[in-house]
Amino acid sequence: MKIFDFKMYTSGMNPGAQAPERKVRQPKPPKGGPVFRVLISLLITLVFGGIYFYLKLPALNIHNEGLYSFVILLCIVFSVCMILLQGFRSSSVREYVGYTRKKLAVPFVIVILSILVMVVGSIAGWVVFRAKAYSELMPMTTGDFAAEVSEIGWSQIPLLDENSSNNLANRKLGELSDLVSQFEVDDASAQINYQGNPVRVNYLNYSDFFKWWNNRGTGIPAYIRIDMRSQDVEVVRLEEGIKYSPSEYFNRNLLRHLRFQYPTLMFDDVNFEIDDEGTPYWIASVLTKRIGLFGGADINGAVLVNAVTGESQYYDIGDVPSWVDRVYSSDLIVNQYDYYGRYHNGFWNSIFGQKDCTETTDGFNYIAQDDDVWLYTGITSVTGDRGNIGFILVNQRTKEARYYSCAGAEEYSAASSAEGAVQQFSYKATFPLLLNISDQPTYFMALKDAAGLVKMYAMVNVQQYQIVATGNTVSDCQQKYHELLIENQILAEEEPETEPEVELLKTSGKIEEIRSANIDGNTIYYLRLEKGTVYYTVSAKEYPMAVILDVGDRVDISYVQSEETLVEAEELEIKK
Repeated sequence: MKIFDFKMYTSGMNPGAQAPERKVRQPKPPKGGPVFRVLISLLITLVFGGIYFYLKLPALNIHNEGLYSFVILLCIVFSVCMILLQGFRSSSVREYVGYTRKKLAVPFVIVILSILVMVVGSIAGWVVFRAKAYSELMPMTTGDFAAEVSEIGWSQIPLLDENSSNNLANRKLGELSDLVSQFEVDDASAQINYQGNPVRVNYLNYSDFFKWWNNRGTGIPAYIRIDMRSQDVEVVRLEEGIKYSPSEYFNRNLLRHLRFQYPTLMFDDVNFEIDDEGTPYWIASVLTKRIGLFGGADINGAVLVNAVTGESQYYDIGDVPSWVDRVYSSDLIVNQYDYYGRYHNGFWNSIFGQKDCTETTDGFNYIAQDDDVWLYTGITSVTGDRGNIGFILVNQRTKEARYYSCAGAEEYSAASSAEGAVQQFSYKATFPLLLNISDQPTYFMALKDAAGLVKMYAMVNVQQYQIVATGNTVSDCQQKYHELLIENQILAEEEPETEPEVELLKTSGKIEEIRSANIDGNTIYYLRLEKGTVYYTVSAKEYPMAVILDVGDRVDISYVQSEETLVEAEELEIKK
């Protein structure tokens, strides 16, 4: 029996007729041809890449990991543009994916190659395989501390650490009404040698965008220089303001200025320094990778940028001017020594046996020596004990490194020892400064109260850190420290100086003239013998018989050879 089809009846279709074939809806073809889509995608990618480069400033250098990330990002932007412009042209997702993969084969290959280079380059510089190369980044020599580090007097000791220096700079800026409302002190002060004195220099930043906008024509008008010995703070005003700094915007921003002039160079650290005439410069350390593609960071030169004019010049590391004090950053020096200390006997030894494995202590300071700035840090065992086996000094301009064997307290133990000597005041010690005091490696530190004000000073012997001297002044502290070294038989007791023997001459004769004068309550007699021109001085306090001398008396006088008219008599004898 034939069943009645209600849908066919209502639709007017003949029940016996075959249903028409359903048409597949085809998408509209994209506007423009393949070349047009590629050109538009490339244009958008270039615009995006230009904006990204302007903001992020990646170095166009094969040793820069960021370059490969930049390339991958550009490929992704290009691919997205191509996908959006070509539209959905296939009857199924599978066909669409296959079609798209063919069109985007080039950016896909670039991404794969970039990832492959990053992986292979990282493995080539992996410390597991290249431990020896890492340990050789910092050549090390052994030195004699007493002979190579000059002994320093109390008047030449740098008294300020970075925090104290920054506090003084901020306080000085607060006294200047024309500057304090527009600028602020940057805390990244660098210790340098200026005309033979250790100083810290602080540069100023614009307080905000609007302060920059108001002052951009004249620039930053001054910097602050602080003498670390006398603690004098000077605001150095410039005839022409600083136009290139980290707080500038757009093309005068320091890092952007450097990148546009040197697009392929990698920069490690940028420091503010002044030359011998006081001209402000930015010292940009140029980074290189010596192990594999991305490993073994080191410095091979520096770019010096005049902070006022923006003029710059690149120097190889051996040609950097001698007034520059800081090319190798503290972190890079510490990292390179740690490579040396851990891996000079191989990588696996640093994990299992740890024979002769050392590392730097937590913290460092600086020493002014030979018109250069040397980084100081202690060396301790990797097992993490509380003692030093020695310390290193590294020149921050040349990377000349010296190791001094000197078992003793590490810096924080010495600081605790100094704080314990004045525990009733609850003072806190600054990070120790290593000095040569009486040919002894000595930690020097300031003791501050809760407000950060320096109240006392302390000296702690590196090898015997129970020897602690404190004083309200540096000279008092150094004198007490010297006495403690003698008491503990580290120094021999000083014998009183004996005057050298001198030959005495003798003369005899009659007194032809006597004169006298009262000097500071003491009567001095001046005797001239007959036919003589010299007056011999005699003190009545030393020779009471001189008061009864008369003209015509015969005397014997002993004296020291002299060309003067007045000669002091060493001995006087009256003849009858």
